[in-house]
Formats: sequence, structure tokens, C-alpha cells
Amino acid sequence: MNSYNTPFPTFSPFAISAWSIIVIIEIIGLWKIFIKAGKPGWASIIPIYNVIVLLEIIGKPLWWFLLLLIPCANIVFLVIIINRLSKSFGQGVGFTLGLIFLGFIFYPLLGFGDYTYLGPGGTPIVFGAGDYQKPFDAN
Repeated sequence: MNSYNTPFPTFSPFAISAWSIIVIIEIIGLWKIFIKAGKPGWASIIPIYNVIVLLEIIGKPLWWFLLLLIPCANIVFLVIIINRLSKSFGQGVGFTLGLIFLGFIFYPLLGFGDYTYLGPGGTPIVFGAGDYQKPFDAN
């Protein structure tokens, strides 16, 4: 039997199936988060579009997508985006750390839990005179 040296690691079927289950759980949680924020759930599975919709949910401009393409800086901006996501649902820094390190638990918790979407960055959405989204409406 020949032994081939390869630079690519081989993974066991158990590791691949465990990783696949974790990814599916996070996708389902993100799907529910998008629905709670008033966005289509299917947007969470489209690769680039999901980041654009996530930026809309947290109230950041679309050019922030370009910041995620900068090596090393993208880690900082990703942490800021995740923090704004947890603030958009009324949560704090502890929940942000949970989303970063235990995402397979906290994304479904945010999606299926009793957390309500407060608005971008945790500011409630109010429409009326002087509002930045509908500036010409009167009360």
C-alpha cells in the first residue's frame, strides 16, 4: 500500500458531519434573525448579499463591505458589526462575545429567543417629523 504525502489535511467523516451540523444551525439562526429584522430570510444564504443586508440591519453604510476586504482590519470591523447586531436586539457586550466565540449557540438563541429587533444599533425606529428616514412626514 502506497503512502502519499499531501500538504492538505484529511478530515474524518465525523469531523465533516459535525462541522456541517454547526454551519446549518448557524444558518438557520441567521435566517430567523433576518426575518425578525424585517428582511427576507433567504438573504442570509446568499454569500455577498447577506453581508449587505446585515449592514442594513445594523444601520451601517454599504461601503463598510469594502472594509471587510482589508486584511487584519476586517477582524476589527467584523467585531464592530457583531456588536452592533447584538445592540440592535437590545443585548450587550457579553452577548457579543457569545456571538463571536459560541456562534452556533448564540445565533439560534438570538433568532428563536424572545429578543426583539429594536432598530439599527438598538435605537427604536420611530417615524415622525424630523426623522431621518421619513423627514417630511408630520405627526
